[in-house]
Amino acid sequence: MKKRILAGLMALVMLLGITACGNQKDKDNAALTVYLWDKSMTEALTPWLEAQFPDIDFTFVIGYNTMDFYTDLNERGSLPDIITCRRFSLNDAAHLSDLLLDLSETNLVGSFYDSYIENNREPGGAIRWLPMCAEVDGYIANADLFAEHGIPLPTNYAEFAEVCRQFDALGLRGYLNDYREDYSCMEALQGCAIPELMTAEGIAWRGAYESETQEGQVGLDDTVWPAAFAKCEQYLRDTMVQPEEITMDFAEMKSAFVEGRAAIMRGTASDCAQFRKEEGINAVMLPYFGETAEENWLLTYPTCQVAVNKDVAQDPEKTDAVMRVLEAMFSEEGQRRTAVNNAVLSYNKNVDIAINDVFSQVMDCLDSNHLYMRLASTEMFAISKDVVQKMICGEYGPEEAYAAFHRQLTTASEQTPTEVVTTQETGYAYEMGEHGSPAASAVANTLRRQWGSDIAIGCSSVVTGPVFAGDYTRQQLNWLLANRLAIWHGTLTGGELRDLMAWLVNEKEDGANPIRHKNLIPVTSGMEYSLTDNGDGTDTLGELTANGKPLEENTVYSVMLFGDLDYIESPIYGSSPMPEPLKAKLKTSDQNIYTLFCSGLEGGRQLEAPTEYVTVLR
Repeated sequence: MKKRILAGLMALVMLLGITACGNQKDKDNAALTVYLWDKSMTEALTPWLEAQFPDIDFTFVIGYNTMDFYTDLNERGSLPDIITCRRFSLNDAAHLSDLLLDLSETNLVGSFYDSYIENNREPGGAIRWLPMCAEVDGYIANADLFAEHGIPLPTNYAEFAEVCRQFDALGLRGYLNDYREDYSCMEALQGCAIPELMTAEGIAWRGAYESETQEGQVGLDDTVWPAAFAKCEQYLRDTMVQPEEITMDFAEMKSAFVEGRAAIMRGTASDCAQFRKEEGINAVMLPYFGETAEENWLLTYPTCQVAVNKDVAQDPEKTDAVMRVLEAMFSEEGQRRTAVNNAVLSYNKNVDIAINDVFSQVMDCLDSNHLYMRLASTEMFAISKDVVQKMICGEYGPEEAYAAFHRQLTTASEQTPTEVVTTQETGYAYEMGEHGSPAASAVANTLRRQWGSDIAIGCSSVVTGPVFAGDYTRQQLNWLLANRLAIWHGTLTGGELRDLMAWLVNEKEDGANPIRHKNLIPVTSGMEYSLTDNGDGTDTLGELTANGKPLEENTVYSVMLFGDLDYIESPIYGSSPMPEPLKAKLKTSDQNIYTLFCSGLEGGRQLEAPTEYVTVLR
């Protein structure tokens, strides 16, 4: 298959690493902490890396997909060995440059197409971030709906606008976008003006913006961006977007598309492939349209960006381990596993990922390398949402939108005073030993104190790093808890608690394994347990006690279960649904776990001390 070159770049993805109990670390092995930008990386990539490198002790942590999170980790003295992040731009990451390894002279950098890797080159020549395979964004069309109504698929912008009018006359929507999301507003603004952004003037402006300093903020230019906002206004009119659609999320947009109420939606090639596979829809990708077919473009962004902590260079063994891991990650197999077999393209010359059928209508864009890499700085997300939504609501015309965008880019944002919620007197390690993770235990004990239950159980990764001694703001406390945690509660007998823990620990008859990584070993408070490491990647639940005494089969306990059940239940992760009898006894709570946690520490109150909640037997 002919290799495809991709064209712009800018998104970042951060790899995170959480430790928990599990196998005893081999003292002769190199130890690497890898922070993951999203739990999707735990489905296929992380188990594969562990199998590929038995001589490396990995700690995988799912963190937060933002540069601010890693800035805070560094300020507290805990930057991981390998970082991934999806929301990325060079100017967002500039303040971390001195802390990251320069990879510009490595063989790995030489495997990238120059046009893509150059987007990550700093003014001084260093390359510290490597782009993982490309997600492709554009329009998803229901080809069967077009055929049903005798409407041809559009090939340029004028035809696209006409399609919207024709479907509107039929009582259907021609095109929908989930304008509630900041990234959708940003991609709409950039997508409808890619030809302007890819001119020499547009490329020069982007280079200046990416290399700006705090002392010299770069606003919009007066050539490329006025044209971009004029196109955006025309695009909003032609797609007949209504003010109430600024609250439309992806689920609403998807429902309208799947049910045949919309002919085209904004989405990725991976979304498109999923519609074909799971919904049976003859879905195909269409590009962001230009005036002619030769001016059509697809928008791309890396699945994630990868960087390395400069401190690894002090240890030759660790440096060798890191480079071997990076080479594996950027191999064809590694990129497929990182993307969870999504419909992606590669930025590497030596990686030939087969072109998915969803690209059948945009092969001309691939052949002509019309693949724009979105500009995705943190401020671009936020400002795009603000300005595009106000254009949709009629508050801004193109001139007002341009002025507002420029003003927000060049005006230093007011720093909201960060109020210290508590000053933690004692720090607790993140790494997990044979009796649990001190940091996870301190968090679980604190949540149980606030909830008031007999027993609390964290069913998945619940912390993102160590507990540091020192000041904590509300944001820092939120970041200490993993993302998207929720609470379930109810009363269970001792026998039902054993069933619950067996579900969280034991391998199932169909091979589903809830503990695919050490960080998925449950953390408990008010209850202790043992498990046996079977040595083959599986574990077996042992004895359970409460306050040192065996759980009584018929004694009733109030229970708080917290975490992210997707890690265990989702078919693409653990594929191990909670047994129905247990699910019927546990209710979901409207209580926000982050508010609960922070409120329990206000006024300088301390985290509860950790306890030895698990014993790992071998």
